[in-house]
Amino acid sequence: MQYAPELDGPDLLGWWIWQPNQRGRQRARRPTTSPPLGIRFAFYGRMSTVDFQDRASSCRWQRNYAEDLVAGHGRIVVEFFDEGVSRRAAWPDRPQAARLLTAVADPARGFDAIVVGEYERAFHGQQLEQLTPTLVRHGVQLWLPETYGPVDFDSPRQLALLDLLGVHSQREVSRARHRTTAAMRAQAELQGRHLGGRPPYGYRLVDAGPHPNRAHAAWGRRLHRLEPDPVTAPWVRWIFEQRLARSQRGQHRPRPQRHRRTVPVRRRPGT
Repeated sequence: MQYAPELDGPDLLGWWIWQPNQRGRQRARRPTTSPPLGIRFAFYGRMSTVDFQDRASSCRWQRNYAEDLVAGHGRIVVEFFDEGVSRRAAWPDRPQAARLLTAVADPARGFDAIVVGEYERAFHGQQLEQLTPTLVRHGVQLWLPETYGPVDFDSPRQLALLDLLGVHSQREVSRARHRTTAAMRAQAELQGRHLGGRPPYGYRLVDAGPHPNRAHAAWGRRLHRLEPDPVTAPWVRWIFEQRLARSQRGQHRPRPQRHRRTVPVRRRPGT
């Protein structure tokens, strides 16, 4: 049968769908209803700093990992994301994690499982071990990319993996803190750089040239160093001179003798 716009109307696709196929049966329309929801997930993510991280990009890549993990099993229906919170902070001390814990205890919470995009973004040390009884008591699953799905808290192999991940997360924090402290000390000692904060009394900040990092230099950032302040530095010198002079006078001054105080002894009458 041939399509005629003046008789069949302008909708060519609709006309074709309702035409009988070669076997004489009418083509059925595909259902337009959405697929079943499956498992309802609550996504949790975290970023450490606000000044040096972008909330949108950090949340996006973590959520992408989480969505890839739960694809085919369900979908994320609610999101909890902490900003400017260290991984060392316990879950009750994180604003969004605390909200998530409160929701877990609510029978009408609206989700069945928790999914995270990366273990280290959510847990540190033994935090997951402390959280496990709460999840088990309320029947909430935990999905991790490192376990390729839901965590089986009865599996010795997975429990050993979670312990290893907790130790690795704690070790990463310690190593980062040590590297940062060592680098700052080297910059201050070898380059004389000012590493931030208010200059100490008696000093002021002066320009020290372009930033050695090419990316920072391209952004217009420059180095700063400390030099004596002509207004306050003389007073600092005077303070130390007075302290030194007092110490020298104290060395030649004879040390006063400490006298023991004697207490009179009262005698009994008749003795």
